Amino acid sequence: MQLEQPTQDATWSGTVPNAFDGRVLGLVVVIAALAASLNVPYGGLLMAGVAFALLAIGGGVVHLLGERKLRRITDGLVERWLDAGAQITDVTRSSKGMRTEWTVHTPDGEITIGGVALVPISRLAVEWQGVGDGMDASEAEANLDRVAESLFEEIFEIGDAPQQP
Repeated sequence: MQLEQPTQDATWSGTVPNAFDGRVLGLVVVIAALAASLNVPYGGLLMAGVAFALLAIGGGVVHLLGERKLRRITDGLVERWLDAGAQITDVTRSSKGMRTEWTVHTPDGEITIGGVALVPISRLAVEWQGVGDGMDASEAEANLDRVAESLFEEIFEIGDAPQQP
């Protein structure tokens, strides 16, 4: 009796995983603590505590909004690529440094989509085969169709181009 190997679907039909990043929240807490400690000589421990709470909560909200923006962009790119005929097998969460990232798995290789998940300074970065491109996340979200089309041409149609002798 031979065991059957499960076949991997040629298309992805799931959702982009959540990427609320503890490292970014840790950075927010450290910065909030440092900023709040400046209030101790002027307003006392109570004022420093209030400042810390406000800064930490504000930083958490800023990260949540940035993560949601990058996740929407990633989901939009994947959906548009699928509609254009790309073969995507899976989307997983990954991380590098302080960036929030997702890895899009295709038969031709992996595409990394992510960036800095802090809403006022959110940047989108897309990397494929060692080549990366970056832009402002708000600009990418506003022009998602154009961005998806140009990335599709660069990533998925390069291998289909005829070879020059």
